[in-house]
Amino acid sequence: MPLEFTHLDGHAVHRQRAREILARHPEVRKLLGQDPTSALWVVGLVSVQWLAAYWLHDVSWLWIFVAAYLFGAFVNHALYVLIHECTHNLIFRNKTFNNYLGILCDFALAFPSAMAFRKYHLLHHQHLGEYEMDPDIVCHTEGQLVRDSAWRKALWVALLGVSQALRPLKVKGVKALDGWIVANILIIAAVDVVIWLVLGPKALAYLALSTFFALGLHPVGGRWIQEHYETRKGQETYSYYGPLNKTCFNMGYHNEHHDFAGIPWNNLPKLKKLAPDYYDSLASYRSWTGVLLKFIFDPSMSTYSRVVRAAQNRQNRTRRPRPDRDGAPRAAPRPRGERSPETPSLELPVEAARPSASTGAT
Repeated sequence: MPLEFTHLDGHAVHRQRAREILARHPEVRKLLGQDPTSALWVVGLVSVQWLAAYWLHDVSWLWIFVAAYLFGAFVNHALYVLIHECTHNLIFRNKTFNNYLGILCDFALAFPSAMAFRKYHLLHHQHLGEYEMDPDIVCHTEGQLVRDSAWRKALWVALLGVSQALRPLKVKGVKALDGWIVANILIIAAVDVVIWLVLGPKALAYLALSTFFALGLHPVGGRWIQEHYETRKGQETYSYYGPLNKTCFNMGYHNEHHDFAGIPWNNLPKLKKLAPDYYDSLASYRSWTGVLLKFIFDPSMSTYSRVVRAAQNRQNRTRRPRPDRDGAPRAAPRPRGERSPETPSLELPVEAARPSASTGAT
């Protein structure tokens, strides 16, 4: 079958849907804001991973792999979600405090990811579906290497962390390094050296393998496919409502998040409950494992199973947010003068969400 993206005109539907939901359900504004208690989760999960690394520092390598897959991957995936919360300033109002907390998450991930994730994830929100500027979309070289082969797709998912680390190279005109990213690299390099010297190589390997599995062939790895890989023609964002949301701060509520990026994780289910008429008709999932298996073994799916839109004329956009000093778009202001990160301001999209039958587990 031909390997090509699904090309659509106009803007993504999220901005329009958010406006419609606010018009019909103004109480949604009460869900916006920060949840500082998430900082306690960061401290707790990093501590749990360090304790696990200590307990495992002298066991056999087999148990290192088993523990990383069955336990560590869930914890490190949850820490990635908390980095995501920090990225949108959903824990503290102050961006600097969120940056520090994001770097603290990396203490258990073994890799410096928080600051680079912040820059490129906000570009993903601002340029959703734009091939040149959305770092979440594979480049043509990567797509042609993977194609629709089952074993290549499985290998690609297993190495997704490497793919995501290199993906920003295709985004032109964005400075790859800044002060925060350099500081992130140096701090985590120092932390890794301390772990190696104090606890030994097996402890560090446990943390690194936990991250590797969290980003790859693992039940929580289905999340990276679930979010934007197209399984219903023309729908570019998908939510997951299965039980693993309880292990990762409701990260599965992805349509809700793109509609209202200023809502913290604990309020996303409340948004869906307030506006079921907008979300229940969309295709969604209840099994991340099912998502992975479908992606790998369904020959109709490939890394090209994405909606791509032409880059929009920036000068024609209204209320365009100015870029922050790290190259990411600034957050839109909250009502009543409060500061809160919402999805970058866009014009109304050409097409609105069309009701359709919902799907069950894949």
